[in-house]
Amino acid sequence: MRRLREAVRRKRPVLWASSRWMLHHDGTLAHTANLVQQFLTKHGEIQVAHPPYSPDMSTPDFFFFPKIKNPLKGHRFQDIETMKQNSTQQFQAISKSEFQKCFEDWKHRWAKCVTANGAYFEGD
Repeated sequence: MRRLREAVRRKRPVLWASSRWMLHHDGTLAHTANLVQQFLTKHGEIQVAHPPYSPDMSTPDFFFFPKIKNPLKGHRFQDIETMKQNSTQQFQAISKSEFQKCFEDWKHRWAKCVTANGAYFEGD
């Protein structure tokens, strides 16, 4: 968590200074462990919990994984290192504007989820 906070401070100084950044996590045990929660509370970090059974709210599931997986589909790699290099290449090929649109879309879906009080909804 300290490394994450330091990365936010370095990479997003405006958000850091205004305390406007939020931590979105998926509710796994590593994120909800008492020690982690105490650390986040101590530092006043705002958390956005991931609603259960909502893959459309998970940025990796609906955006990042397909962008990396689809171009690599059907390829066989000789070893893990080659697979990592190819995956990293695909990830780095995603443009800044695509990243920005991904997070704007996520914020839109997040707002709809809040408006619906966490209830199921479909489409726009």
